[in-house]
Amino acid sequence: METYSFLRQLADSWALLAMFLFFLGIVVWAFRPGSKKTHEDVANIPFRHDDKPAG
Repeated sequence: METYSFLRQLADSWALLAMFLFFLGIVVWAFRPGSKKTHEDVANIPFRHDDKPAG
């Protein structure tokens, strides 16, 4: 089997499935129940030194 054909079949089937599962894992990790505090903390980084510039 030619290398290109093999890689093409792999990308069309198993690699696509692996990338989709990786994407779903990232989405689940980002929206997990315990991450709300972390996301709020990161979102407020620009406002931490509102009265003076950061050192």
